[in-house]
Amino acid sequence: MESLIKALTGFGSQQMEDVGIAGFIFVISVSLVGSIFIAYLYRYFYAGRSTGSQIHRAFPLLAISITSIFLTIQFSLPLSLGLLGALSIVRFRTPIKEPEEIGFLMLVIATAISCATFNFVLLSIVLFVAVVGLFLLKSGIIHRPQDEGMIIVTLPLDQHRSLYDKVIGQLNKHTQKGRVESISKTETDSVISYAFRGLGGSSLTELQAGLDEILASSSYNIFLNQQRVS
Repeated sequence: MESLIKALTGFGSQQMEDVGIAGFIFVISVSLVGSIFIAYLYRYFYAGRSTGSQIHRAFPLLAISITSIFLTIQFSLPLSLGLLGALSIVRFRTPIKEPEEIGFLMLVIATAISCATFNFVLLSIVLFVAVVGLFLLKSGIIHRPQDEGMIIVTLPLDQHRSLYDKVIGQLNKHTQKGRVESISKTETDSVISYAFRGLGGSSLTELQAGLDEILASSSYNIFLNQQRVS
């Protein structure tokens, strides 16, 4: 009976016994906090995308699960080989809709493994470099930020010259980093395509009101690529 109680209440190996319940709770807690921080980074930088799968909701469970698995197997070669064989036949069919989500998943896994191997300094460095990289991406230094919207304005051909400057001035006033993408003309109409990266402090309602004031007899369409534009 004593052997059974010891087996049920123990950690399975002397190395795990050396870690202790307090150490195990600490490691799991650090992993949980790290995953919540990564989930916040995901929400701040990418959750506004309309095609995102909101995968950040699984980050806390993934982190503590992976940390527990690696804590268990790192002291046992048979368990490690068994897990390797088991994972070789497992296939996950959950679609990854955004390529950045793969990076965030790998960051969660790296956090969990760093906690499981007690490399907290490495964990701090990885998270710091990740934050720096995300801000560089957001700033556009590494690549041009994605346009958040497109405005298509259709003008009567005979009013193109008189309304063009007013329309562009109104768009520049209410949008951020906007630019004319193209101008096309037909026998009766002139179509202006205008891309922008943000609303520059104005609301979508203010933008519409400004265009309505100018385009009394013309039409326009506003297309938003991201949910964060409002």
